[in-house]
Amino acid sequence: MTPPAPPKAPPRLFNRDLLVRRRDRAARHFQEFAFLKARVSRDIADRLDDTTRTFRSGLELGGHDGGVARVLAGGGKVGAMLVTDASPGMVAQAAAHGLDAEVADEEALPYAPASFDLVVSALSLHWVNDLPGALVQVRRVLEPDGLFVGALLGAGTLGEVRTCLVEAETEIMGGLAPRLSPLPALSDMAALMQRAGFALPVVDRDSVTVRYDSLFGLLADLKGMGERAAFAPGMGQPLPRRVLMRAAELYAQNFSDPDGRVRATFEIIYLSGWSPAPNQPKPLKPGSATASLAEAVRKQAGRQ
Repeated sequence: MTPPAPPKAPPRLFNRDLLVRRRDRAARHFQEFAFLKARVSRDIADRLDDTTRTFRSGLELGGHDGGVARVLAGGGKVGAMLVTDASPGMVAQAAAHGLDAEVADEEALPYAPASFDLVVSALSLHWVNDLPGALVQVRRVLEPDGLFVGALLGAGTLGEVRTCLVEAETEIMGGLAPRLSPLPALSDMAALMQRAGFALPVVDRDSVTVRYDSLFGLLADLKGMGERAAFAPGMGQPLPRRVLMRAAELYAQNFSDPDGRVRATFEIIYLSGWSPAPNQPKPLKPGSATASLAEAVRKQAGRQ
């Protein structure tokens, strides 16, 4: 009998070395461009406040300069936080804020199983080549009944720019090349959380609209965030200036407000789930409900 073929490795969409170099360059002035990271860090902290649990040891994964850890500091929710990032420059900035920080790659976590009872991640996991594998690693480093809360950019991010680049490049070049990173949809993340083995997974999203004077203001912010596209070798191509200028014209024509400023949408997908433990509540099996929704509706209608 022929042995089954080994599972295929996930495609390498991103050049992680290039990503690290861009984060290193962005690190020194990151706080000037960290408005999305700051907002998402506060949202994650708010979600933790909604739980009754306190945590002994937390990990901020892909933490840039430690935005979530700084929001949580002194709040009594987490006893200790370790900030990690693949970029030494970002780790140095986190350490400069007085945080415990070290270099670690989200694609290959160096921690033993059950090392933490909390893992958080704000706006970094969308750069991982093997996202299902990364989520499995997160679950493994959590203690039983430990919590993961994360956020990453979703497929609706920069839809306006994508539309304009497609139209401009088709018009001028007669074809398309990858320009903006592919991003997961909400339904993708719901399935991946279940596949990774998290208990009681919850996935939802938020939409943030930011306004700019032009496309070039948005591009400057993306560079300052360390969020410029970092495709694997052979995937990306240089963007011709005439395509960029035409895209800027289309952006101003189709996505501007009455005051002339253009809109940029960032879709944030939030994830949460627990490392499985015997004492956790279990969701009901389909068909196990003892009350009928139709009967409840009829009773409510009878009261009106």
